[in-house]
Amino acid sequence: MVRSGVRGEGARPRVRRAADHGWDDTLYGDEDGAGSKRGRGRGGDGGTTTADPERIPGEPVPGDADADSGAETHEGAPEGRPGAGGGGGRRKRGHRGGGGPRRPRRKRRRILRWTALALSVLILGTAGAGYLYYRHLNGNIKKDDLNLGEHKAPAPTPNAAGQTPLNILLIGSDSRNTAENLKLGGHKESVGAPPLADVQMLLHLSADRSNMSVISMPRDTLVDIPKCVDTKDGKVYPASTSPTMTNESLGRGGAGCTVATWEKLTNIHIDHFMMVDFSGVVAMADAIGGVPVCVDRNIYSHTQGGEGSGLKLEKGTTSIKGEQALQWLRTRYGFEDGSDIARAKAQHQYMNSMIRQLRKNATVSNPGKLRSLAEKAIDALTVDNGLDTVMKLYDLGNELKKVPPDRITMTTMPFNYLGPRVVPKPGDAEQVFRLIREDIALDGKDKPKKSTPEKLSDDPAAPDAQIAVQVVNGTGTAALAPAGGRATAVTQLLTGKGFTRAAADTSQAIAEPKTVINYPSVDLEGDAQRVAKSLGIPLSSVKKSTDVSGVTLTVGADWREGTAYPKKAADPKDDKTPESADALNGADDSACMKVNPNFTW
Repeated sequence: MVRSGVRGEGARPRVRRAADHGWDDTLYGDEDGAGSKRGRGRGGDGGTTTADPERIPGEPVPGDADADSGAETHEGAPEGRPGAGGGGGRRKRGHRGGGGPRRPRRKRRRILRWTALALSVLILGTAGAGYLYYRHLNGNIKKDDLNLGEHKAPAPTPNAAGQTPLNILLIGSDSRNTAENLKLGGHKESVGAPPLADVQMLLHLSADRSNMSVISMPRDTLVDIPKCVDTKDGKVYPASTSPTMTNESLGRGGAGCTVATWEKLTNIHIDHFMMVDFSGVVAMADAIGGVPVCVDRNIYSHTQGGEGSGLKLEKGTTSIKGEQALQWLRTRYGFEDGSDIARAKAQHQYMNSMIRQLRKNATVSNPGKLRSLAEKAIDALTVDNGLDTVMKLYDLGNELKKVPPDRITMTTMPFNYLGPRVVPKPGDAEQVFRLIREDIALDGKDKPKKSTPEKLSDDPAAPDAQIAVQVVNGTGTAALAPAGGRATAVTQLLTGKGFTRAAADTSQAIAEPKTVINYPSVDLEGDAQRVAKSLGIPLSSVKKSTDVSGVTLTVGADWREGTAYPKKAADPKDDKTPESADALNGADDSACMKVNPNFTW
């Protein structure tokens, strides 16, 4: 099982040769974007599968990547009906153009929010491209290193089936370093200034690909930005000495520093990042003919002092592109309370609507339009080195397609205001981060997980006085600094219990939400469990890790004080998503921006 679900560089693309067959829509089938899965005699789904005589010899059959998941929903099918079953959207041999009436497209559906549009364009816009054009697109993909920091969050443990979740950080850059991006607003003096990560969203795809959860972090969230090293020129950016707006992380070497900031804050392992700038997004909007957006009353974003984006729209839904699209993305004055959080909501609505338009145009057969979509997507994107080919992006898109819209949950990181800025809300923010780390769906629809009895190690523990234990202070949280002296205090507690070789590591203080005891090899498992038992820590908190060289006790945020491990920390956890996360189900497409009465006309 490949964690990211993407194919290696050497794999052939699932595309037809343009020279032989032209640019067509047969790979995707019906006009509603439903895929026609042509297999080679693969049955069991109630439909007839036939070999595709036009497929490049030796290439995998389109659709194989997700055919066995059982989770993909046919977008043209009525709700509750599996689209891949019953032959619902499958064409018979010889009917490429579709001879009969088509099933009407289901109108109410929510697709991923904004930066995922780049995935959609690549999936939908390049599927019919020829191999030479595919190589051309590969050469244009901009790449950067994934994590520029020193701290790397631990990778998730595979589930019983050997599957692992996938975490992708989606970044929207406000770069003004091109003429196109300068049109987005701001002053000419901003040209050449470090870019800001004004939109940041973490997309979590569950290990079994049954659900997807997205966390959006406000751009003005105050965080501790870690030390980052730009691998292109070797420049070192010291860690911030005081809480700093998270959007500044992008200017410290690139997207890899934003990834490092997220990993330090959340302790969530991030597999990939995708970054897009607004000019590219707008260009894609023009390529597909405009994007519908909604306001609940007439809006004119303009103040007497000359501030505002100049956006002027009538109440209801309007299809925007070009200058209006730029204005929509810039608008702060006029939306809700005039904050950056309101502006982010508008950007989310825009991108979400764009994806619906892309899906609507998924089977466009016009070669020029397909080329335009593909080119605009590539020009707008910067990705990590693990997503450096169109085929890898295509395969990633296939993984995302497995999730039905009603299992997609959009959230905002719970926050509290601190003056004009925000900070992670104590308790609630960490709850959301923990659910992601433990691969628990934010929609609350996961099947109850079977509890497994604690298993004692077959390796006998050494006498307490012979067990060497390193103790680390990990009591820091998204909102609280590490509790002073915890490593020393717990070391003294262990020494008093007979673990005379226990030693405090005072050189570091990290953020670990839950107390954990790590050991590097099976011959030390018994020793680690003995330490846990002596402190009343559950054996489920004893984990093997190659990041340690001996038995290591990290005192987590669940044990910030006292000499006894808190009983509450060992109790069953509440796995509900906090109301402050403002969860939105992916099947709800009724978003409409609220207009401040002071900016209507």
